[in-house]
Amino acid sequence: MTPDDRIPLLLLPGLLCDGRLWRDQIVGLEGIAAIQVPDLTLDDSVSAMATRTLATAPPRFALAGLSMGGYVAFEILRQAPERVMRLALLDTSARQDEPKRAAVRRAGLALAERGRFAGVTNKLLPQLIHESRVGLPIGEEVMTMAARVGREAFIRQQRAILERPDSLPLLPAIDQPTVIAVGDDDRMTPPEESRILHAAIPNARLHVFRQCGHLPAMELPQETTAMLRDWLTD
Repeated sequence: MTPDDRIPLLLLPGLLCDGRLWRDQIVGLEGIAAIQVPDLTLDDSVSAMATRTLATAPPRFALAGLSMGGYVAFEILRQAPERVMRLALLDTSARQDEPKRAAVRRAGLALAERGRFAGVTNKLLPQLIHESRVGLPIGEEVMTMAARVGREAFIRQQRAILERPDSLPLLPAIDQPTVIAVGDDDRMTPPEESRILHAAIPNARLHVFRQCGHLPAMELPQETTAMLRDWLTD
């Protein structure tokens, strides 16, 4: 495949994530995909994130989003469904936060607004990656990535997440080839959320990562790359 024949692919990061989240997929898919990783740190609504992403995106593209990136992917489908060729939803949800989860977000947001931003701490790390990897270099990389994204972006992103619309009504109308993937030990967005997506999106496929938490792109990079390759070339 020549560079001109590659599939345009947008990889949307999650909360407190940047291009490092998708590093291994960028390398592993470069032969078949022309990849962009949009900056989702600049806006405080998923609508604005989607609009900014679309402004610099190719006319048509494959779209993959993890967690918060999935919320932005749903908004892109609202704004410009005709531009999305394929859809991959990793460790995300179509539903708004339940009251208890929203309260936890608001508490963290309030602390950050008062200047008390801790990023991803050792205490939080087991909520993001499988416990077997907490002491490995990936743990430090996740914490470093969150610190690099920083407090101001965290505030904007949490506001966007809290105010995101309910995307459940959108699901039955999705007609792009879709793969849904989730870590079997995802504690941030449990597998039940992915099963809801799988049941509601016509002809969607479900991929479950074993012994994996919320960040399969970093935890199981080869398996994630292989899954996305199959999705792009099927």
